[in-house]
Amino acid sequence: MSYCDDLFGLEGKTIAVTGGGGMIAGALTEALLKAGANVALWSIRTESAKVTVDRVAGIPGAKERIRNLQADTADEESVRQALKTTEKELGRLDVLINAVGGNRGKGPFIEMEVKTLEEVLRLNLVAGLVVPTKVVAAYWIEKKIKGNIVNMASMSSYIPLSGVWAYDAAKSGVMNLTMATAKEFAPHGIRVNALAPGFFIGKQNRALLIDEKSGDPTDRGKAVIAHTPFGRFGDVSELAGALLFLVNDRAAGFVTGVTVPVDGGYLINNI
Repeated sequence: MSYCDDLFGLEGKTIAVTGGGGMIAGALTEALLKAGANVALWSIRTESAKVTVDRVAGIPGAKERIRNLQADTADEESVRQALKTTEKELGRLDVLINAVGGNRGKGPFIEMEVKTLEEVLRLNLVAGLVVPTKVVAAYWIEKKIKGNIVNMASMSSYIPLSGVWAYDAAKSGVMNLTMATAKEFAPHGIRVNALAPGFFIGKQNRALLIDEKSGDPTDRGKAVIAHTPFGRFGDVSELAGALLFLVNDRAAGFVTGVTVPVDGGYLINNI
């Protein structure tokens, strides 16, 4: 085994990825499997996560090392059942990656539907972090397991994006709770960190950033690219390195409470 294999390899580790049907969750799953991990996809719709299962089918040993499990991550009992099944089929859970999230709509604050705001907050903050973290961390603490959590933050965790009020609030909350839970769980040896992807094209934002007819960036997409020093959208494969760093205790064993931007310089743009 090489030095880099030892530092970043995940052979024998079992990792749960919530929201397994999304573009980013799929890319993260691919990276984890290639690094040797066992991966359980926890998704409210297993047919959605099957896209990811099909995507990674060509990775050696993937069929034996991946499970597509139904789980409503806004429901504690559903998460407990997914945890139990994961451990039965793949072994002790070592890492939780909270990748559930998304947005609904864009518009002026005074025209915002409060019901929609509540739904987006519940999706990104309750299902996307609070419930799975509560259930899994409680289990780890009870069993004295030094686990590891990676949350999914956003550019809007730092700077609000126009017109997506609930998403802004939720992702700001993700970064805040990443720090807060990292402090609370540290005495138990549990690390909590987050990734903050810049602009990557996925199912949730494609229509907002790419013109369906021409395939060119929309006005908002052009504005994003203009604000990004690298002058382009990211490719989801570019999240892999930061993820493998955060999930591996040999590489990042003294790192907790941080949110790592992978954004092509979006946050440091200036005039």
